[in-house]
Amino acid sequence: MSTISELQLLTVLAQEMNMRKAAERLFVTQPALSQRLQTIEKEWGAKLFIRSQKGLALTAAGEMVTKFAAETIAKEEKVKEEMFALEEEVHGTLKIAVASIVGQNWLPSVLKRFVEKYPQAKISLVTGWSSEIIKSISTDHTHIGIIRGSSDWKGAKLHLFDDPLYFVDSEISSFNQLYTTNRPFIQFKSDSNYYEEIQVWWHRQFQIPPKKTIVVDQIETCKQLSFHGIGYSILPAIALKEANQNLHKIPLCNELNQPITRGTWLIGYEASFRLKQVQAFLDIVKEYIEDASMNGE
Repeated sequence: MSTISELQLLTVLAQEMNMRKAAERLFVTQPALSQRLQTIEKEWGAKLFIRSQKGLALTAAGEMVTKFAAETIAKEEKVKEEMFALEEEVHGTLKIAVASIVGQNWLPSVLKRFVEKYPQAKISLVTGWSSEIIKSISTDHTHIGIIRGSSDWKGAKLHLFDDPLYFVDSEISSFNQLYTTNRPFIQFKSDSNYYEEIQVWWHRQFQIPPKKTIVVDQIETCKQLSFHGIGYSILPAIALKEANQNLHKIPLCNELNQPITRGTWLIGYEASFRLKQVQAFLDIVKEYIEDASMNGE
């Protein structure tokens, strides 16, 4: 029977499919990793990986064994979490999936409070699009997720904050200038309804499309291009904390002249919300939101 450390080794190899990268993650030398793999393969009685100049490839037996390894580790982690839930101290791993912009601009301050108060707890953090986050929670890979936009999540959820959208540019200071400018409109891809909201606002405001557009894959790229004066964009307030004071920011409003905002939600299942490390994180989040409200942030 393989030990847990051997199962971790196999799981890392299957994730990286590269001996050098796997050795770096496991903090061992490549020769030591190679020798250990040979021992494990002898123990299983089968070749698990095939080496080539492109990296590693799994054999049929390797696919079965590495799947077993990953599932066994996941079961062990779940048992540990249930055991830790019986104790008074907060232990275990807090698994979070978060929208990239929130992970870059809001979450670090919250996590700082969490690790300072609960140093025994571990954190597993991934960022991505809201659809990816919902999938991660649905497949039980994540305890809680933080998503952007309107939420129809049926499980447990907590509204975190709304932030207004702004038209941002280094030169244009009035919407009237958009009729004559040749500056490009910088847009970023999104899997949420963000793009649709912007399209509706634009056509209600101008009735004609922008003369030039630049489409980028991430909001951070869009932000940096705008900050460097390459063109104009529409960004949420959360992304503008580091904006130059000379940058023009015009709030977007709907047909009722009310600010257009983006919502941010924390979601998960009730079972996850009962874990001690998740409960502790939720307490920190609520405390942070209350402090931010009192400080007018």
